[in-house]
Order: sequence, then C-alpha cells, then structure tokens
Amino acid sequence: DTVEDLAPGNPALRRQIALRYLIGGINVPASDIVVTNGALEALNLCLLAVTRPGDTVMVEAPTFYGALQALERQGLKALEIPTHPRTGVDLDAMEAAIRRHAPKACWLMTQFQNPLGSLMPDDRKRRLVEMLARHGIPLIEDDVYGELYFGSTRPVPAKAYDTQGLVLHCSSFSKCLAPGYRIGWVSAGRYAQRIQRLKLSSTLSASGPAQGAIAEYLEQGGYDRHLRRLRETLQAQQERMADAIAQEFPAGTRVTRPQGGFFLWLELPAAVDALTLHRQALARGISVAPGPIFSASGQFRSALRLNYGHPWNDGTQGAIRALGELARQACAQALKTG
Repeated sequence: DTVEDLAPGNPALRRQIALRYLIGGINVPASDIVVTNGALEALNLCLLAVTRPGDTVMVEAPTFYGALQALERQGLKALEIPTHPRTGVDLDAMEAAIRRHAPKACWLMTQFQNPLGSLMPDDRKRRLVEMLARHGIPLIEDDVYGELYFGSTRPVPAKAYDTQGLVLHCSSFSKCLAPGYRIGWVSAGRYAQRIQRLKLSSTLSASGPAQGAIAEYLEQGGYDRHLRRLRETLQAQQERMADAIAQEFPAGTRVTRPQGGFFLWLELPAAVDALTLHRQALARGISVAPGPIFSASGQFRSALRLNYGHPWNDGTQGAIRALGELARQACAQALKTG
C-alpha cells in the first residue's frame, strides 16, 4: 500500500460502505469515506477538523458521555440543547442557542440516541440540516445505532439531506458486527481531505487485516441477514426489560420505548437519587448508568440508562428486580423523612 492508501482505508471496504449508503438512498463517493479505529476516533477527528480549542459545540441534553469527554479533552465548551425522548433535539431551542452563543459545530445522534433512544422524524432531520447550513455550522452525526431499527425500513440519517457537504456522518461495525475489530468510518463531505491528513498524522490507518475481513464479509452478502436476526433479538429483549421494569419499579417511573438501538431511559420519582442508586447497585454487582453522567451540568438526577443489548436471562431479570427494590426503598425513605 502507498501511504495515501493507508490513511483513508482499504479501497474495497470503502466501496462496500459507499454501496451501503447508496442502498439507503444516499450518494456518497468512496473518496469521501475515511476508515477509522472505531466510530469514536472518527468523531474525535471530526471535532479536530471543524473546531479550535475554546470553541463552543452544541450537544443534546442528555448526551453520550463519550462526547462530553471528547469535548473536554480538546478544550471545547459543551452547549446543551434540550432533547425529547421520542423526537430528538429541540430545533427551536437550537436556533435560539445559535443566535446567542455562535457555536462552531454540532455533535448529535439523530437515530436511537444514546441514552434516550430518540429517533428524529425525517422532516425534523431535514429542518436541522437546513438550519445548520444557513449558519454554516458543520454537523457531526454520530450514527452508530442506525442499523438497529425495529421498523420495516431503515430510517435515513441527517446526512441524506446534506447538499453542502457540511454533515460529517460517523458510524462503525462495532455495535452491529464485530466490537473487537474497532472499524469505524466517517463520510466527511467537504472535510474529507482534512480528516485524511489528520488521520495520517495521528494513527496512520485502522487495522489492515480487520478492514480486509469486513470487506470480504460484506461482499459475500451475509450482513443483512445477520442484522435482521440481531434486530429481532434486540426488540424481544427490549420488550422483556420494559415489562420487568413495569412490574418491579415504583409508581411514577417513566420509561422510553425506542424504535431501535440498545437503551432504555428511565425517569424515576424525584425521591430517587440516581448516583446513590448506581453505587448501591454496583455493590450488588449490577452496572447501570446514572443520568448525571450524560450532562455537562449534572442534570437528570433521577434518571437511569439501562442496556438491553445483553441476552435476557434469570440474571438480568434478577438485576431489574433488585434495582426496582432499591428505587422503591428510596421512595419509601423519602416519604418517612418528608
């Protein structure tokens, strides 16, 4: 391979990724695609390409804590935009924030957002892209769960509405196929060459053998069959977990029912402190993600994110029961002291 081949990635893999975009109705030249070490590297390179330290970047509230860590590491300020559990980021709030704070970029998950599971409707995705284009603000679109939809057709990412090359669409094979391979990519629009240069100067290239293996697997055509099975499994696991939560958690608990992805977002009665619950659960060997870690300002004190990506079994059932019990105890305690 020449050095030029190395940075953007295996040509066969880039062609296969471009083909998947095309099947989804999005025309992305293979030359716009840069293969990375997982989606997180793609997202970090995008931030480097479109911001300078001290800049402000809009994020959802709540948002993926990896995004908050990445912003902090690069000396960027997070500007939180309220986000609805079903329909995604509040576009009116975003418009106002743009006028007030002049952010330089936006990092969003428009599909099966982590942690909420929200899916922006198509007309809102279009409006989002048009609004950002008007202001010349690049959108870093983190779309690692887009293939994990439960409906009959794959929802299209915001990238589908991009006419200016301002949407940097990032995804990976980690959530759907091979977590250990760490193969992600970005379709970088007008920033493709800048990102290739950044990639070359940072990690040179993603693993050659892993790229080759995935390219070959995609060429053989088994990927969609695999995805169908995975989606059916995830949907069944979501139903089991939601049913168990309805039985075990205190009255007043609200839970999202996403149309895809891995996560349920629980809003518990105000008496429950998610950080305390997290510590108590950990002592019993149960791992949950407390709401405040998804916020730059420590919001969502009574919220939890649960992951239904693991096989449903007696252990999972028992963990939900134990969590529900801890939450009910917190509510009872508050009544006593209140």
